[in-house]
Amino acid sequence: MNPEVHYKDERFADLQLLRYRLNGFESLSLQHKTLIYYLSKATLYGRDITFDQFGRYNLRLRKMFEAVYTNMLIPHDTPDFIALEIYLKRLWFSNGIHHHYGCEKFVPEFSADYLRQSILKTDETRLPLRSGETREQLCDELIPIIFDPQVLPKRVNKADGDDLLLTSACNFYQGVSQREAEDFYARKKAEWGNRQQPPSFGLNTTLVKHDDGSIEETPWTASGRYGNAISHIVYWLKKACEVAENNRQREVIELLISYYLTGDLQTFNKYCIAWVGEHETTIDFVNGFIEVYGDPLGLKGSWEGIVEYRDEKATKRTQTISSNAQWFEDNSPIDPRFRKPVVKGVTANVICAAMLGGDEYPSTAIGINLPNAEWIRAEHGSKSITISNITEAYNRASHGNGFNQEFVVDNATLQLIERYGDPCEDLHTDLHECLGHGSGQMLPGVDPDVLKAYGNTIEEARADLFALYYIADEKLLQLGLLPDGEAYKAQYYTYMMNGLITQLIRIKPGHKIEEAHMRNRALIAHWCHQHGEGTLALVRRQGKTYLEITDYQRLRQLIAELLAEVQRIKSEGDYNAVRLLVEQYAVNIDPDLHAEVLQRYERLNLAPYKGFINPQMLPVTDADGNIIDIQLNYSESYAHQMLRYSSEYGTLI
Repeated sequence: MNPEVHYKDERFADLQLLRYRLNGFESLSLQHKTLIYYLSKATLYGRDITFDQFGRYNLRLRKMFEAVYTNMLIPHDTPDFIALEIYLKRLWFSNGIHHHYGCEKFVPEFSADYLRQSILKTDETRLPLRSGETREQLCDELIPIIFDPQVLPKRVNKADGDDLLLTSACNFYQGVSQREAEDFYARKKAEWGNRQQPPSFGLNTTLVKHDDGSIEETPWTASGRYGNAISHIVYWLKKACEVAENNRQREVIELLISYYLTGDLQTFNKYCIAWVGEHETTIDFVNGFIEVYGDPLGLKGSWEGIVEYRDEKATKRTQTISSNAQWFEDNSPIDPRFRKPVVKGVTANVICAAMLGGDEYPSTAIGINLPNAEWIRAEHGSKSITISNITEAYNRASHGNGFNQEFVVDNATLQLIERYGDPCEDLHTDLHECLGHGSGQMLPGVDPDVLKAYGNTIEEARADLFALYYIADEKLLQLGLLPDGEAYKAQYYTYMMNGLITQLIRIKPGHKIEEAHMRNRALIAHWCHQHGEGTLALVRRQGKTYLEITDYQRLRQLIAELLAEVQRIKSEGDYNAVRLLVEQYAVNIDPDLHAEVLQRYERLNLAPYKGFINPQMLPVTDADGNIIDIQLNYSESYAHQMLRYSSEYGTLI
């Protein structure tokens, strides 16, 4: 099927659904296509895990709403039903009832009475009723979860001074306070002592407090919590082993299977090391409990999956960067004590995403750097990817939408962005993922989790600052990665404009900044604004606020100064300093500017958030059932895909 056809995007609430093309997929070998198909099945079977991790009621709520949504006895053309449909689509998008980015609970635009009456008209066999439970009891339990603003208001709460666990709706902890969890894992680390290769404590468990006050971990394994979903993942990983490209890739998959079967974090370390060391194959993947940003303490890994194949042409750019990793490290403007004397194992590829799952779907990153463990990065290196077909889809959706015309200060700057913006954004992502996250080193004995709830923000700031500093370096001109010495200014302007002004479109009036990436951008932009003595100025023109940059070289010096301090904080584990830095520059919002930005953005009629509809992979078989090709279907609607996934991959309810 021609991928240029069926690219109808879908809009609802503050979201826009896009489609990404699998460029060059048809030219892959049958082995590669089959491997991608098997890994994609393993990716889609993790969906229910993510829903449950994001909130203990999410799976039951999803099934309840899907039953009502597909009930043909209920009129589908009423305002209440249309509002319910939008609510369900938002629930699908966020893997639960809290906003995927802001983490606040959705406010339904239909009434509780309408929902109750709709549930009572729905076949009991299609509702998530427990044994002996009635529809009325289901309503009594779940309707307050939806409508009461005091019940589970935030999925991840990072407000300074709150108990971050007891005030967060995420489902990684049961009855455990923040202090109890921190003490529990502090004891784990103390018991490990100074032994080498420490595990990522808490990564793949639910921490549970029992009635007698005892606290223990429930592991996420094929025979433990999430066992049915994990067993299906393991089945398809075993199928992938049968068509692996080489023995090293097969070993990586087998180690992941062993980890899923046992939950052993030392096995996970071995898997990470093997995965980092395998870089000869065309096909690669991420599958597992990886992303720790959904845990307010940054310990628990939400399940995510992505299947990918290398974009050979674009990878030349990232390989140029990674092959010069030592030069970048040696010339970083940080204290020499915090530089790595020898940079190891930096592997960077530009890839095409073939399938997204879990915490990477429908909203996904444009770049990934793994593994998370600092000691593995130091001893074995890391893998970085930039996802070209996702970036392509974003760029296609943004060009000509009027956003820059509304918020950029003047025509000269606008022309600069139009000329250099896309390639500089790609290069910034490459530098952030390929080198930024892997740069620097912690001092011996510093606990990698010592920065607690601020750790994710400071890590993203560190990688962004690294990328911003070097995108203006003459070295990039020498390497042929930028066309001229003016190009970097496009990235400086759009980045600072975003941090100071335009990212406010994603925040509701009266709220503070809580998401780690948004805090990172605000921290950098506001720190540079305050310390720049006019280098960055917020100016008023015709009643509107704009960013004006008067000295780009001075701005680079500011970036270097902040990078040095952020690296010091991380390397020394200075909790008091990071708390002060984040709370001062990255959290609070000017309400007048916020109101202005929201009003200006509303006139553009754009969706501030984007996500993706996956292609559907359809195996073609011969008379004996052997796969002879994998066909792609790009025409599936968002609702059809979500309902199909709930039917085909619903393993936990």
